[in-house]
Amino acid sequence: MSSKLPPGKQKPTSPFRKRGSLQYTASADLRGGRHLLTSQYSLPGIPVSKHGPIDLRTSMDGKYKEIAEELFSRSLAESEMRSAPYEFPEDSPIEQLEERRQRLERQISQDVKFEPDILLRAKQEFMKTDSATDLEYLKEQNQVPTDMYPERELIPEREYQRVTISGEEKCGVPFTDLLDAAKCVVKALFIREKYMALSLQSFCRTTARYLQELGDRPLDLNMYEEVPETAVTADATVHPPVSETHPYEGLDPVSLLPDMGYSCKMMDGVVHVYTHKSNMEKATELDLPYPDLQEYIADMNVMMALIINGPVKSFCYRRLQYLSSKFQMHILLNEMKELAAQKKVPHRDFYNIRKVDTHIHASSCMNQKHLLRFIKRAMKKYPKEIVHVEKGREQTLMEVFESMNLTAFDLSVDTLDMHADRNTFHRFDKFNAKYNPIGESILREIFIKTDNHIEGKYFGHIIKEVMEDLEESKYQNVELRLSIYGRSRDEWDKLAQWAVKHQVYSDNVRWLVQVPRLFDVYHTKKQLCNFQEMLENIFLPLFEVTINPRSHPELHLFLQHVVGFDSVDDESKPEQHIFNLDSPLPANWIEEDNPPYSYYLYYMYVNMTVLNHLRRRRNFNTFVLRPHCGEAGPIHHLVSGFMLSENICHGLLLRKAPVLQYLYYLAQIGIAMSPLSNNSLFLSYHRNPLPEYLSRGLMVSLSTDDPLQFHFTKEPLMEEYSIATQVWKLSSCDMCELARNSVLMSGFSHKVKSYWLGPSYIKEGPEGNDIRRTNVPDIRVAYRFETMCEELNLITQAVRSEELETIEEEGSLCMSAVPSEQ
Repeated sequence: MSSKLPPGKQKPTSPFRKRGSLQYTASADLRGGRHLLTSQYSLPGIPVSKHGPIDLRTSMDGKYKEIAEELFSRSLAESEMRSAPYEFPEDSPIEQLEERRQRLERQISQDVKFEPDILLRAKQEFMKTDSATDLEYLKEQNQVPTDMYPERELIPEREYQRVTISGEEKCGVPFTDLLDAAKCVVKALFIREKYMALSLQSFCRTTARYLQELGDRPLDLNMYEEVPETAVTADATVHPPVSETHPYEGLDPVSLLPDMGYSCKMMDGVVHVYTHKSNMEKATELDLPYPDLQEYIADMNVMMALIINGPVKSFCYRRLQYLSSKFQMHILLNEMKELAAQKKVPHRDFYNIRKVDTHIHASSCMNQKHLLRFIKRAMKKYPKEIVHVEKGREQTLMEVFESMNLTAFDLSVDTLDMHADRNTFHRFDKFNAKYNPIGESILREIFIKTDNHIEGKYFGHIIKEVMEDLEESKYQNVELRLSIYGRSRDEWDKLAQWAVKHQVYSDNVRWLVQVPRLFDVYHTKKQLCNFQEMLENIFLPLFEVTINPRSHPELHLFLQHVVGFDSVDDESKPEQHIFNLDSPLPANWIEEDNPPYSYYLYYMYVNMTVLNHLRRRRNFNTFVLRPHCGEAGPIHHLVSGFMLSENICHGLLLRKAPVLQYLYYLAQIGIAMSPLSNNSLFLSYHRNPLPEYLSRGLMVSLSTDDPLQFHFTKEPLMEEYSIATQVWKLSSCDMCELARNSVLMSGFSHKVKSYWLGPSYIKEGPEGNDIRRTNVPDIRVAYRFETMCEELNLITQAVRSEELETIEEEGSLCMSAVPSEQ
């Protein structure tokens, strides 16, 4: 693809062409990270000496508010956001060279059984078929002086075919458009980095390194790396040590940390913490940072303007198409090598690598048959137990079923009628009704609620049975969602008492707390006066238990196993308000209409941020925000998710927003996708963008959402993987990569992940991969890392090139001014 000029004729000089090359020739700088621009480079983590902050001003500056409000208004008027030219075509399967591939597979599988030297000879024979360029590559590698790039260690050579692009203007858009797009992308990444750092959530380390060179302040890269709790050796077992005592046993409030003596009060929707309880006049407010409303609205307007900018759209669309094509080429050239690498690993395969169900609701984590058997067992075992009180009259379990004219023998899966069907498509109301066994809300309250007359006894038992199945499977883990509604202040205590009393705990399970966006329902029922009352019910108990763990001992124990917050409800419901500086504050929100999605998310984020800083002071675990986002509704939900959330669930609408999809890729934001759930509610299975996201390198994982409604087998997560593999023809390497992603984006501790993925898993690129634990070949991890560095290089080089040109122009002006003065 590179063009040659006649001898003696020089190519026109272009500062960007020299610095922004995407070639992966023998030089190790791109494979290890970034391309050098000038001699003013430094070691990673040390600020680069520059002439000043990078100028990120674009042609849209000053118009952000108008553009954002126009876009918000358009999203209110339209039921669905249209984005016609940016629907990406589906990929067709690669069906070539089958005979040769089968022959090579047989040869490798036979030779694996013999000595390593025989295996080496077989590999050499295999390499002869398609690695002529590799030999040239190795020769050139040996000729490159290693002292040219002292700031980065050379990583070991990975034997696989790399795709290179040569020539000028490799991004396919004019340089001026590239410069504008690069500034916009960098500006968006800086916005996300700011909000992640402020809330103590994680940010992609590779992206942070590149932003380090462009920022006017050094980024604290160490804050994104959790301090190892204990050293895990490379040869350690893949199973973390199991505690001999139950974490909820032997609860002694006296042994908990003492009261800090602080007080807390919510003002304008945000909790403020003070140093004294009794004398508020002498009390001083603790410095617990959070972004104020004005700052958030301004950043939101910037983001809204970026995603509809024409040149930025074109640039991001082209880069996404390039990433898809490059991955298809990578598979064509390296699929057999990835398979050979997996076959060389003893014992490990897809079945015995760690997988985390990153999006699953506790009230529907069992399948229909499991719930049916449990209900029948409860009817036989506890027929006389009082389970419900109706208008002051107590009812036993048997009486409840007699009132429905049902016996245990009558019950069947069809009678329960809890499975989603074709009638639930785009009907979230009908889907919610499926949570009621036999269509009776009283049975939902008895069997799958934590707060009822029997204190959640049956629900605790069935959750523990699900946990036993997970422990038996050994390699499957889940992050269950439990609900806090915000209707009363004692909801947290009741939830924690349910978990501790029934000892609902497993090493395979972590909890997330979901907050349904149902303020309008509670306000209509006179259960809440204003939105701030709902926020107080959700967050004040958490501040109280952090300040004084002895005040809520069960809650303190329970929160040690909670990893974050989720925001749930039907995203397709129309929003009547635009969130801006004119919106009512939470204390003044007394309207019948529900606050918009971004309003909920902002106030959850700011209170979680203040809480995290307070908990960090006490060395308690902190929380992350992982909402349902982009399943349906307007596109600005994904903008709020990009700014405030560590991970999101669903993300379907990214397929209609190329700018956001590219930003989610560069920031490596985790997306927990549930194709079977989407197939019943919002998007047919064959149209699901998961394989497209995976090929482009987005951080996606498979999850089940609601096994009770969508799955049939005892292992719903394996069912999800199985169907995806069959429909989309995923390879073993693809499946293992999805499983590895699920562990990386999960809320399990650093220590646990070190056992599951290897002690170096936080390192970038193939150095952080241990194929003996993940079964993901280093070839795949190296490809992902190098492609990511290539994209970040393209953007940062464009921004830096303009800075260097500006410096050169200023220098030439100064030089011309000196002689004239003389």
